[in-house]
Amino acid sequence: MEADRHIQARFVTRQPKYAVPDVPYSIPVNVSYPELSNLIKSVLKETNGQVSNGFDFLVAGEFVRSSLLEHLEAKGVSTESVIEVEYLEEFPPPNARDSLQHDDWVSSVHGSNEWFLSGCYDNSVHIWTKDGTSVFNFAAHTGPVKAVRWLTVDYPTCSFVTASHDQTIVVWEWNIESNATECVGICRGHERSVDCIAIDEHHKWLASGSHDNMLKIWSLTNDENHIEIAETQRKRLKSDGRGVATKTPIGTLAGHQEAITAVQWTGWNELCTASSDHTIRLWDVELGGMKSQLAGTKNFLDVSYSPLNNLLVSGSGDRHVRLWDPRSKEGSLIKTVFTSHTNWVSCVRWSTTSEYHFISGDRKSVV
Repeated sequence: MEADRHIQARFVTRQPKYAVPDVPYSIPVNVSYPELSNLIKSVLKETNGQVSNGFDFLVAGEFVRSSLLEHLEAKGVSTESVIEVEYLEEFPPPNARDSLQHDDWVSSVHGSNEWFLSGCYDNSVHIWTKDGTSVFNFAAHTGPVKAVRWLTVDYPTCSFVTASHDQTIVVWEWNIESNATECVGICRGHERSVDCIAIDEHHKWLASGSHDNMLKIWSLTNDENHIEIAETQRKRLKSDGRGVATKTPIGTLAGHQEAITAVQWTGWNELCTASSDHTIRLWDVELGGMKSQLAGTKNFLDVSYSPLNNLLVSGSGDRHVRLWDPRSKEGSLIKTVFTSHTNWVSCVRWSTTSEYHFISGDRKSVV
């Protein structure tokens, strides 16, 4: 009978303190993942005394959420050989602490230690405390706000950048004491909606991606000597007649055939972009050209880079999350494909403290 069948499984983990003896285990083929968790906990208790709340399991790159047999059949894995089962410590799902209401779609959120920003399709930007208290909101653009990023967070003045469907990027200063914002710079140069922005770690450079397929670089300082590409900055700094600096890009990188959906700095002179043209591209800012291209089969919606492991993770319209090693010289650049989502994966983000953890979200509101 099916219920009496057993298979051979070898359990592996990347968390050494939870490692079990590297030998095949005979387990029922219809075992559930909670039963697998109890098995690992009992083996750990007998061998090294380690205790955990529980474990999650991956087979063929996907979390087991049914009986093991159903999972193996769905993934096309044979039960005739020893099955490799990867496990990791289980973390309980986070509980929602609050719901922060907006009048329209929320397009972008960016946090700091004290505050966080949100951009909305009603053209507004909101500033919140970290416990969810509304501090300030204002109409920042004449079109939907598509991206927001903190630039500096100091007392009494903070600065941040917003990008919009109105084709502009605006630099703002927020005075905490007076609770007022002031526009201190407008970046003009894109011909369609500006959908994504990224600020380098030294807060000197801004990169923007647009529905016009272009990647543009802007200087956030008036120092013309800090990097070679900024030599023409003085010529490109104008005034709108009201004392607000209007900047044009100091560099434009063309190559994508469709809208740029995500941009991120991967080094002091290197950028990564994702696009609806089914490609992820790495760019050399100093030389002003593309370094390499990663090709997919569907539109890419987001990409994130981790300086801890030098890997990229991407979200796509084919419902998959992919792990890339863009510097790999041997084998496939795609190291792993994660297939648990059932809708377009619209956002991905690496942990800033762990090289093994990232988060992904899809258009069915599943994180």
